[in-house]
Amino acid sequence: MTEGKKYDLEDRLVSFAITVMEVCENLYNTRAGNHISGQLIRCGSAPALNYAEAQSAESRADFIHKMKISLKELRETRTCLKIIQKKPLSDNNNMILSCLNETEQLISIFVKSISTAQTNNLKK
Repeated sequence: MTEGKKYDLEDRLVSFAITVMEVCENLYNTRAGNHISGQLIRCGSAPALNYAEAQSAESRADFIHKMKISLKELRETRTCLKIIQKKPLSDNNNMILSCLNETEQLISIFVKSISTAQTNNLKK
C-alpha cells in the first residue's frame, strides 16, 4: 500500500480471498482436505463478492442485508479454518493462524459497519 493512500476494504477482501485460496492449495489431498477446501473457497471468496454488491445497494436496508451476508460468510470461513487447524489438515499452521487473524479483523470491521449503518438507518 502506498503512503497516504486511503485503505480500500474491497482490495483487502480480494487479498483475503486470494489468501484463502492459497490456504486451500496447501491442504492435504485427502477426502476431508478436499471437502473442506471446496467449502472454504466458497465462503472465503464470498465476502469480497457480496461487499461489491453492497456498494451498489438499492437502499440502506439492502446495503445492511448484503453486509450481513458478507459477515455470515466470514464467520463460516473462521469455522472452516478452525476445523483445518484442529484436525489438522495442513502442515502450515502459520498460514492458518495468519488467515484466522485476518478473518477476525474483517469480522470486527463488518460488525461495526453494520452497526453504524443500522444506527444511521434509524435516524433517517
